[in-house]
Amino acid sequence: MFFGLDLAQLQIYWWLIFSLLAGLLSFMFFVQGGQGMLFELAKNEEEKALIINSLGRKWELGFTTLVLFGGAAFAAFPLFYSTSFGGAYWVWLLILFCFILQAVSYEYRKKEGNLLGSKTYEIFLLLNGILGVFLIGVALSTFFSGANFTLDSHHFVSWVGSARGLEALLNPYNFLLGFALIFLSRILACGYFLNHIDEAIIRQRIIKKFTFNALLFLLFFLGFLFWIFTKEGFLMNADSTISLQKYLYLMNFLQIPLLMGIFLIGVLLALIGIFLGYKGHKKAIFALGLGSVLSVFALMASLGVGKSAFYPSFVDLQSSLTIYNASSSYYTLSVMGYVSLLVPFVLAYIIYVWSLMDRVKLTKKELQEQTHSY
Repeated sequence: MFFGLDLAQLQIYWWLIFSLLAGLLSFMFFVQGGQGMLFELAKNEEEKALIINSLGRKWELGFTTLVLFGGAAFAAFPLFYSTSFGGAYWVWLLILFCFILQAVSYEYRKKEGNLLGSKTYEIFLLLNGILGVFLIGVALSTFFSGANFTLDSHHFVSWVGSARGLEALLNPYNFLLGFALIFLSRILACGYFLNHIDEAIIRQRIIKKFTFNALLFLLFFLGFLFWIFTKEGFLMNADSTISLQKYLYLMNFLQIPLLMGIFLIGVLLALIGIFLGYKGHKKAIFALGLGSVLSVFALMASLGVGKSAFYPSFVDLQSSLTIYNASSSYYTLSVMGYVSLLVPFVLAYIIYVWSLMDRVKLTKKELQEQTHSY
């Protein structure tokens, strides 16, 4: 028994943790954003090395967060894991491939005698920074648009069609979140570079890029919000059946003022971060980071805590997944609950190590003195 919580409360507890990991993952996309702007911000090899080494100190944190996100889905909501990761496997394999390219690139870009050359690995980083983030955005957008699966009485997954998740690319509305995440990652990267790289020329380029990417982020993010708040949602009725209801995702927020408040605070912080970045302020990343975490957390949390299916099926409404029919057993969630108490200590350790790494800002001189280079 985990602090006297019953099964329904544990399911909500773990959905909130899952949502928090999604928020933290969105913040860690600043690494991908920086990779996507590599050839825009760097005009020579020295500047390129400066940017890559700045990101190289943090890329493993983002990779670890992605693994934790998938691990939480597997442990707490195994039916979702088997349905999405097992059914829509082509899109998830592409995402995994993009992140493998990232890991290989940081490891081998400066290895002596590498066969592909530094330029190839830099293109791999660019691919991860744009395509990897876009595909994750499209995959998460299916939480609102629905996916192409059915479940039988034994919860065996049947995916309709051979595209195996790639059919989400045929729905242009899914692109809204994909592009929003790309431009969010880019403004987060700009904020991070302003805080971490102490070179005047690169700083000037960052500020110029910031405004353009911020405007595009707001365009796609507001478009995504308008779409989900006005579309038909997948309502979970009192008898656990699923039906369509217009404005459902907006009603989820209105009926849970706490989540709506968290979301609005997150949006406000993001706007403050955008303004600070426009002014070239070194602390912009903190407002942007916290704003992105809170906004994504609230959006994801509203799916599970609200009266909706968090992974709907548009070919068979009754196959849609909710936090109640897709979760692990009471015993599993309870045991994992005690493990989750270690999360604050892990976060504290990450913050401590991060502050140590960023105590000295990165310059061309400091880079030349490093014994290890990415």
